[in-house]
This record gives sequence, structure tokens and C-alpha cells, in this order.
Amino acid sequence: MKKWGAKADREAFNPFVAGEFYDRMQTAILGAKAHNGWFSEASIRESLTQIGESLSEENLSAWVERYPLVKKPKSVGLILAGNIPMVGFHDVLSTIFSGNKASIKLSRDDKILIPLLLEIVVALQPELENQIDLVDKLNSAEAVIATGSDNTARYFEKYFGHLPRVIRKNRTSVALIDGTESPEELKELGKDIFSYYGLGCRNVSHLLLPKGYDLNNIFGAIVDYGEVINHNKYCNNYDYYKAIFLMNQEKIIENGFLLTRETEELFAPVAMLHYHFYENKEEAKAYITKNEEKIQAIIGKEYIPFGAAQAPALDDYADGVDTMKFLTSL
Repeated sequence: MKKWGAKADREAFNPFVAGEFYDRMQTAILGAKAHNGWFSEASIRESLTQIGESLSEENLSAWVERYPLVKKPKSVGLILAGNIPMVGFHDVLSTIFSGNKASIKLSRDDKILIPLLLEIVVALQPELENQIDLVDKLNSAEAVIATGSDNTARYFEKYFGHLPRVIRKNRTSVALIDGTESPEELKELGKDIFSYYGLGCRNVSHLLLPKGYDLNNIFGAIVDYGEVINHNKYCNNYDYYKAIFLMNQEKIIENGFLLTRETEELFAPVAMLHYHFYENKEEAKAYITKNEEKIQAIIGKEYIPFGAAQAPALDDYADGVDTMKFLTSL
């Protein structure tokens, strides 16, 4: 398989064309922000930075060389998510690098950035153009990768049940705190909670805390993330859930930009963080095991480092399903 992003490709990428793409990307960022109120400029740039850092020649080569190129390419229908900027790009990249054709149904929430990103991919490696198609319907799909809610997953299973498929459902992430974390690590935890306003499946929505742990340790460490409350949609969520829980006389602890609630419920709404206390590590790990089909990432001393939840490697596949293995075995 030809290495995407190799030196020859970069040298052939005319600097004037690169400048044009830069200007178009600035326009696209503003357009995406206007189209989807959750896509702040900072969030979009954060996603672009993460994508750019993962797509080094070394990373790409190490990733694709582990898999065979398909001998009989298939048309793979991709139903992309739109909860955070360009979250579906990895599925597109996996499909075309496997040698298959990507028939892409964009999310209505993220329909501006990915098409431009794909134009850049084609400019770098023109032969990939025939493997990329933006579609409204997946009538000709021979396999499907679809991402959505638990409700849409049931629809996907019914509609695409006759095809090879990967269907993703609702997931969220947890952080296992053992009490030995430094203030710096807890500050990095704030990134795992607040990046993309908590909308990603890799965002931490639940904390496992050792019994007796002082929640003020975390409040003190994440104070620099308080500016999230200035985002209109986030603030609306904060005010809404604060009012709901106060009216229901349910106990919450809040710091002006984050609501926290003691419960074993895994999923928490935007602007809220759930937590519960465990007696010992075995109990904490039992909770994780019990909910493993709903947990996307685990942050902690023995798991993903604090602050790295939203920076997955190319082979850190969503839901633990090896997308490239699926695609290259079609």
C-alpha cells in the first residue's frame, strides 16, 4: 500500500494550493461554528490539531502496514456521527486505507468540515478520489459502519441487518481516582471532562472516587475550565439541570460551571458530572466490568493518562472493535 503523506506527496503539494486550503479552512471553521452552535472555534481547532498530530508518516505507516490491502474492494456505507467536530473522519480514513470505497453519509451537524478535509486528502494523494463519495442514501452499500444513539442503532440493525456491519451505540467514559493524583493530573482531568463541552463518548461523565475523598480537590484543580459557562448552549444546560434538581430537592454540588451528583448512574447530561465512592479497587473494577459495554474509555493511573481521553491513537478503535480488521476481511 502506498504510504499516504509520504515525502513525495508533500513536495508535490503546491504551496499556493496549500495556501488556498488554509484560507478555505478558516472560512469553513466559521461556517461550521455558525451551522452548529456546539462547534466553537476552539473545539474545531482542537479536533484539527488532534487529527494532524495523529497523521504523521510514522503513525500512518505503523498503522496500515499491520493490515492487508483488500483484493476485491467493497462499497462501505459510513453513517457518521456529528457530536464533536470531524469525529467520523477516522472511519473514512480507515475505509479508504483498507482499499475499499467510502460512501459517506454526513451528519447534518457536521457537514462542512469533513468534505473540505477530504479535498485536502485527495490533493495530497489524488488516486484516493475514486474511493470517496458523499451520498444521501446508502442504497449501494455492501457493508456498513454506522454510529448513533441506542435508538438509531436499533433502526440500523433492522435496516442493514443483511450486510456485514459495525453498529455503534451510546457510550461514555469514566475516570478512576485513587487519591494519589497530583494537582497537575487533576487539572488534566478537566480536559477529559470539558473538551468539546463534554459531548464526546470519550469525555468523562462519571468519577469513581475512594471512600472519603474530598471533591474539593477536583473543584480546585479544574477552576481554569470555568469559561465553559460562557458558552450559551452549555450555560443553558447548566441552568436547566440545576433548576430540575433543585425543584426535585435532589442533592447536587456545584461550583458555578459544573453540577455534580452522587449516583452510580453512568451517563450524565452536559454540564453535569456523576460520581460515586468505592470501598476498594476490586469494587471499582467490578463497576467498570459491569458497565464495560457502555464505557468507551477509562482514565486513571492504570489506564489512559489524565488529559489524553480525546487524543486516541489510530488503532484505539471506538467500542473496542478493530475497524481496519473488519474492513480488510470483507
